[in-house]
Amino acid sequence: MAAAVTARVDGGTGGIGRALPSALWPWLLLLPAFISLASVSFYPIINGLYLSFTNRSLITQDNDFVGIANYVQLLADPPFWNAWWHTIWFTVASTGLETLIGLAMALILCETFSGRGMIRAAMLVPWAMPTVVTSKMFGWLFDGQHGIVNFILLHLGLIDQNVNWYGSPDTALITIILADVWKTTPFMALLLLTGLQTVPKSLIEAARMDGAKAWTIFWNIRLPLLLPTLLIAGLFRALDAFRIFDLVYVLTGGGPADSTETLSTLSYKVLFSTLQFGYGSAVSTAMFITEGLIALVFCLFLVRQIGKTT
Repeated sequence: MAAAVTARVDGGTGGIGRALPSALWPWLLLLPAFISLASVSFYPIINGLYLSFTNRSLITQDNDFVGIANYVQLLADPPFWNAWWHTIWFTVASTGLETLIGLAMALILCETFSGRGMIRAAMLVPWAMPTVVTSKMFGWLFDGQHGIVNFILLHLGLIDQNVNWYGSPDTALITIILADVWKTTPFMALLLLTGLQTVPKSLIEAARMDGAKAWTIFWNIRLPLLLPTLLIAGLFRALDAFRIFDLVYVLTGGGPADSTETLSTLSYKVLFSTLQFGYGSAVSTAMFITEGLIALVFCLFLVRQIGKTT
């Protein structure tokens, strides 16, 4: 009896196996993951793209297809271009500073010295800290009346009166950039440290035996071999910086006078404050297209660099 059941089960399984080619089994096993990704990623993107061609609004109850009318309005919208330039400036400044400082940190941590493991662990504390906590902390540090930054600068004689850091259109965006650099530089340092550790030590030792100085070793050996990792780290950081929302929203809310407005905060306000889903989706789509262009530029440089090294 047991033998008959076993034979029946084996025969059924064998029948299924013979019915499906072996090449289809990996795709069949990945199908649940594809369905999950499509439901939480691809569908919202496609739906948002469709909404950008409509005038859907929860206030006026309109829901008509208007073609590219939202994008025509977008091109002539000063608040959009104001937010776009702020986002680009924030992305370039924060990514550049984080790359330079992170590279310096990685070069130091790549050397052997006492307590290196403890310093590597402590370095990740700012990055692990929630962004909302970082925003509130920098809000206290750069407070225009009682902030410790003004206190230190006044006692050093670098300023003669308190500076309203995130309350002035001239300094608010700079304050946000400094907060983001403090928080995310350890992430860049960690990525670049990983890349530095892949550089063959034999090359560095041979250069030192030939009398090469530290700067010569860095410029001619470490930097060329680190460049692919540098581009990948810069790509990750630039795409993340371009989507900045929580730091701006908590610290300034896009103010004062829209001087720190970014595309993320603008699309949030249009979508959830004015409930213009059509126009807000157009803003989000324009943000997505810009981010895709940034990724394309980085990928072109990366492919070119990999082609040179191979």
